[in-house]
Amino acid sequence: MTGKFASLTLLAICQIATMALWFSATAVIPSLEVEFAIGAAQASLLTSAVQFGFVFGTLGSAVLGLADRIDPRRFFMISALVATAANTSILAVDPGGNAILVLRFLTGACMAGVYPLGMKMASTWADKDMGLLIGVLVGAVTLGSASPHLFNAFGGIDWRFTLATGSACSLAAALLINLFQPGPNRTKQPPFDAQAALSGFRIPSLRLANFGYLGHMWELYAMWSWLGVFLDASFRLIMDGGEATFWARTATFVVIGVAGGIGCFGAGYLADRLGRTTITIAAMSISGMCALLVGFLFGGSPVLLFALCFVWGVTIVADSAQFSASIAELSPPERIGTMLTVQTSMGFLTTLVTIHLMPFAVEALGWRYAFWVLALGPLFGVWAMARLRKHPDSVKLAHGRR
Repeated sequence: MTGKFASLTLLAICQIATMALWFSATAVIPSLEVEFAIGAAQASLLTSAVQFGFVFGTLGSAVLGLADRIDPRRFFMISALVATAANTSILAVDPGGNAILVLRFLTGACMAGVYPLGMKMASTWADKDMGLLIGVLVGAVTLGSASPHLFNAFGGIDWRFTLATGSACSLAAALLINLFQPGPNRTKQPPFDAQAALSGFRIPSLRLANFGYLGHMWELYAMWSWLGVFLDASFRLIMDGGEATFWARTATFVVIGVAGGIGCFGAGYLADRLGRTTITIAAMSISGMCALLVGFLFGGSPVLLFALCFVWGVTIVADSAQFSASIAELSPPERIGTMLTVQTSMGFLTTLVTIHLMPFAVEALGWRYAFWVLALGPLFGVWAMARLRKHPDSVKLAHGRR
């Protein structure tokens, strides 16, 4: 495909289709608990194994500079094919055993060739709209990550439907990505430099942007991972089991996918005009407040709870693309892929803490206060982006719009 619109539309579709694998196992946890009686520890590991795999994959890619030294279409294709094979293999193993965790780890490792690569590929078409382009891509990632919840809602108790649908989508994306055409900002492949990955934390402005991203990620994936369980538990207090499960799954998809997509697109549009730090600080402030308030609606009106979660879904991911856009604008052009890979690697390493912290928080504090621990991330992120706003390098952001 040629042309900016056609290429970016194709890229977004491929991102949505491949990222369906990320939460494919997490989305079916309620079904696995019914059929195989898996415990809370195994449920957490089904999500965190993907995070561990992604961190492993991104660290390896960053050290070797693969995101900048390999044709991104080929890297994306191979990664998606291997991830598809790993996800499909889950259908043949015991969901309560260790083999599924290995397969989830491998799936996560392959996402290192999908998520950061998509943002790098989108950046080749940027022309004073970096925030919007990466916002669209992160919105696609968000929608793709949420899609298993929708598959699961209409797949009934058969969790195999969700996994099989995700694999089919990813396989199609692996083939279609070869039609993508890079934009005019494509850079030459730089030489191998193992030290290049460290620049993300050696350069002060990049370090602050990365700190902001770490605060954002402290909250994001723990909320995404546990929102469905939270809503299911809340709805069961006022509905029968089957009805509660259906609406919890549907609401989770809408909050993560629809609200998240709106947040990514809207924030991308606004950040190119109002400034990166302005939007990230505003988004983290609102999402942090939602984390503090949502527990007080547990077991209450489903409409009010959904409304607050929708706002949370919009703001919790609205800033995500703007951290990546900031990294792309602050990085040496020939190292954008590596810097984005370093950023996502450190961010997802952070998610491992809060994903596993949530069950302990629920046990110790109950659902009313459990999400309070997530509000610490936005607080730190706001501090980092306020510091970046005052840094001289901030003039590079959004053509001087801080």
